[in-house]
Amino acid sequence: MTILEEHMQNLSQLDVKGKRVLVRVDYNVPVKDGVVQDDTRVTASLPTIRALLDAGARGVILMSHFGRPKNGPEDKYSLRPVAPVLEKVLGRPVTFIGGTADSDETLAAVQALPDGAVALLENVRFSSGEEKNNPELSAKLARLGDAFVLDAFGSAHRAHSSVSGVAGLLPHAAGTLLQTEVDALGKLLNDVQHPYVVIIGGAKVSDKLLVIENLLPTVDRMLIGGGMAYTFVKAQGGKIGKSIHEDDFLDKARELLGTYGDKIVLPTDTLAGDAFSNDANTRVVPTNDIPDDWEGMDIGPDSRAAFAEALSGAKTVFWNGPMGVFEFAKFADGTNAIAKAVADLQGAYTVIGGGDSVSAINQSGQAGRVGHISTGGGASLELLEGKALPGVEAMK
Repeated sequence: MTILEEHMQNLSQLDVKGKRVLVRVDYNVPVKDGVVQDDTRVTASLPTIRALLDAGARGVILMSHFGRPKNGPEDKYSLRPVAPVLEKVLGRPVTFIGGTADSDETLAAVQALPDGAVALLENVRFSSGEEKNNPELSAKLARLGDAFVLDAFGSAHRAHSSVSGVAGLLPHAAGTLLQTEVDALGKLLNDVQHPYVVIIGGAKVSDKLLVIENLLPTVDRMLIGGGMAYTFVKAQGGKIGKSIHEDDFLDKARELLGTYGDKIVLPTDTLAGDAFSNDANTRVVPTNDIPDDWEGMDIGPDSRAAFAEALSGAKTVFWNGPMGVFEFAKFADGTNAIAKAVADLQGAYTVIGGGDSVSAINQSGQAGRVGHISTGGGASLELLEGKALPGVEAMK
């Protein structure tokens, strides 16, 4: 049990027999033309739902956000398409309750459910005040259950009504998924075996600066790829052509290189393109000498080999962010090579840190060969930045 987890109330400590349990899940899944494209987050919620039903809960009432609606209910942000997917993977009927989650009509529909029912509420962001942790909204949501379980790690870093607001009004506990996430990521803070290697990718240094600063003192090596690498290369005086970079962070990059240059590993070659397109012409060039009209799109073959070598012998690995524009097949080889290098490690504790990294590891075919894949990109990064997550704190 980690320092983070030891103070959380868990499911075994929550009396749910004969009670309706309101559960905050994370069903913010990709939907196209009304069809769910990836049910990973839905499937991840099953252990908690089944545990509550097995413990004699009178009913399980699920609530989640979906997308970023701005002006109340919008059809394209409805959770209705998720209900049949949940019903299929759960293997029992699921009632979808439309309308806003805080309405009297929703309360009446919940109260009319038969014993043992599982219900999914409409998008909580359709209710005014959700993202402001409005006390009145929290109270209306709390009417829907006799107890509350937080199982949405992907939202645990948000102080919203459906995350931390309701927790202050009902007996509460962390769900199975939340416990698993906090335990897995807690090992990266409290129980690290060395050598410890962190791989950071993605577009912007600004998105991950705090986690970089927090982890650099403790890691043995930090491999930096993706678009953010070009900010560091430019800070060293390199020519990066049209590659994405952040001039506002050049001084910070120089500072980090000056302090931790012996730990930071940057790509030495780049697969560059003459356009941001899968149809672009390509050439491999030194990362510090990219032609003016070209842009870095992926780490090059020498960098892939060097990164794999830097990973060899690692006992702990955390990876967040792709090595290039992996959504274009022509520029996915670097990310796939790192995925394979991580998966091939023997005896290492390996964690994939949510967000695009999950898509990358799934696309690479290596997902089944890593230790833990986080369901929360922003939450996992904030936890590793050393921040207290409102959702986790609310479960203590």
